[in-house]
This record gives sequence, C-alpha cells and structure tokens, in this order.
Amino acid sequence: MGFEDETWFSRFERPSLHSWAEAGDPVRLLQKEPRKDDPDPKALSCYGLYLPELAETWIRFVDGRPVSSITTRFLEWCCHRLKARGKKALLLIWDNASWHKSREVRNWIAARNRQVSKQAAMGFG
Repeated sequence: MGFEDETWFSRFERPSLHSWAEAGDPVRLLQKEPRKDDPDPKALSCYGLYLPELAETWIRFVDGRPVSSITTRFLEWCCHRLKARGKKALLLIWDNASWHKSREVRNWIAARNRQVSKQAAMGFG
C-alpha cells in the first residue's frame, strides 16, 4: 500500500496563499516574467510515493507541472521497483487531482491491471 502525491512550484504564477504584513503596510507580490532567452523550466514538480510497509519514500523531480503522461511514467517506475522487491500489487491512495483521474491515467491503470492478470494466469505473476 502506498500514498502517492505530487506538488509543483511555478516561478511565474502567483501562489494561492495567505500573507501577513505589518499593520498599515500593503502586501506586495511581484509578477515574474521569464526572459526570452530563459532556459529554465517555468515549473518544477516533485512526485512522491510513501510506502509505510517498506518505511521508504520514493521521489522524482521533473521539469514542468504534473500531467497525466508524467504521472503514468512515475507509476510505471514505481511498479518496476516494487516488482524487483517481490511485490505483486500496489494499492494506491491519492487525491482527486485532475491528472489522477484523467482518461490517460485510467487507461494506463486498466491496461496495467490486464497485463498483470494475464501474466498471473500464465504463471508469470
């Protein structure tokens, strides 16, 4: 069983946050704009899977914000690592982020489940 989540940080979007300022002083957030020759990504994502049974947290960082195609690559990476440790299933607990319930992710999960079931039926699971 694992708890998976992502977080992302943008250099250019204002965060939703609560702020404090000295009484009478306005809160000021500066709008950042990238230079035209800026090679750095606009955002950085951190994917993480907490596995209580193994007492481990696996993390990966990627350029950009979390999207379905990166989520499925992270899940595939996790499944390969779990299989190498002799695990046969991953029960995943996560929230309702749009990229968690996207068609692409749902299709990946369904295809992965079919593949594992087929391998188990053939004696490979």
